[in-house]
Amino acid sequence: MPISSNFTSILSKDWEINFTQCAPNGFLKYTDLCNILQLTAAAHSEVGGISFTDMQEFDQAWVLSRMRVEITKLPKWGDIVTVKTWINSLENSRSVRALEMHVNGEKIVGSETFWAVFNTKKRRPEGLALPFEHFELYPEKRATIDGFSKINFNNEKEIVFEKIVFLSDLDIVNHVNNVKYLEWCLDLVDEKLILNQKIKSFEMNFLKELSIKDKVLIHESISDNETIFSITKEDRTSFALQLNWK
Repeated sequence: MPISSNFTSILSKDWEINFTQCAPNGFLKYTDLCNILQLTAAAHSEVGGISFTDMQEFDQAWVLSRMRVEITKLPKWGDIVTVKTWINSLENSRSVRALEMHVNGEKIVGSETFWAVFNTKKRRPEGLALPFEHFELYPEKRATIDGFSKINFNNEKEIVFEKIVFLSDLDIVNHVNNVKYLEWCLDLVDEKLILNQKIKSFEMNFLKELSIKDKVLIHESISDNETIFSITKEDRTSFALQLNWK
């Protein structure tokens, strides 16, 4: 698709929180929070001419490599949230994108995301085949207090769950959807911590693809104010999640 006539380098999009996106406490699920952020990023790529449809002409897609989310509070059922997004950096095969969620003018969530251009046939990263110079970059305009990092998951840990990848875990790029990893891990957390909104930030590293019928192990390491999960296949780590608690 061509670049939209209403394209801007900073996009704002409103979303209404519906009941299917909420936990039993009536507040937005952390997984659906990530979905809303990513849908906003996708909307910006569509008006900017670098969407999934545009990129598939060259067998390419954006895939998430790292994501950090900082949360002051979560929106609740019926809230209208405004998500703003812009690009910090974009070069060759990778991009850093910022996102913020606001309710009634108050910022409640900030996120920094790291994306890679992925060839969906060759199953490897490569340079973006589409023009992107029309995007103004904002390297100094940050959405989070801390940037994303490499999660240290080599401390003492225990196996807490075994999982087989099913068709419902896969996305349009034919690998495990990034939000599914988060869902698997959060299902292993004490539900009181989730329902009482004790997560102040979380960070995800996506390291290796997982596909249908893959058998994986989920490991957990707990300290005073953080929990780290890692997901491995045949002793190789595919994913790491760090939860920081209030």
